[in-house]
Amino acid sequence: MKHITFDLDFISPYAYLAFEALPQALMGLSYQVSYRPILFAGLLKHHGQRGPAQIVGKREWTYRQVLWLAQQHQVALQLPAQHPFNPLGLLRLAVACGQDGLANRQVCETLFRHVWQGGADAADGQRLQQVSAWLAPLRDPASAAVKAQLQANTAQALADGVFGVPSFQVDGKLFWGLDALPMLRAYLAGDATVEKLWAAPMPFNF
Repeated sequence: MKHITFDLDFISPYAYLAFEALPQALMGLSYQVSYRPILFAGLLKHHGQRGPAQIVGKREWTYRQVLWLAQQHQVALQLPAQHPFNPLGLLRLAVACGQDGLANRQVCETLFRHVWQGGADAADGQRLQQVSAWLAPLRDPASAAVKAQLQANTAQALADGVFGVPSFQVDGKLFWGLDALPMLRAYLAGDATVEKLWAAPMPFNF
């Protein structure tokens, strides 16, 4: 059985779509998933980049594309009232609900849908309190330990070579983005063509 580390941030609509699409995309394969909340803004800062929603033109394209992709994948998606927003409260809540910096699928599903269904303000304090009460975290999301764990998650993701979300790591190989799911499936199914991509130094051709 293969183990997949799924790096995610609830601010990303592509991470939400990939989260919803993953079970269908990998149906019939033997695998297990660890869901690791990380701060996407931390990756951007490290690499000296701006987020898609911070770039005029790219912001508008992103919103149009994710709405179209949601229809294609038959996933309910409504843009939140404010985007981008500060996702730290949601990320810390996810970490506080789990152990060793990881969150289970039910927690991630609740938080993704909190953001991407209904069109409300994802960072609204009252809504955050309500979803926190529903999830009943094991630890205080505002505690120093939880904050440090989220920072450690992000640092480890960077050390693993992660540069964006969603990212999927398996066997030391990194698959990035919603559109990487078919490639990830091919690798898990033993497709030699995908394995070959990691067998030779870059750049190369088949």
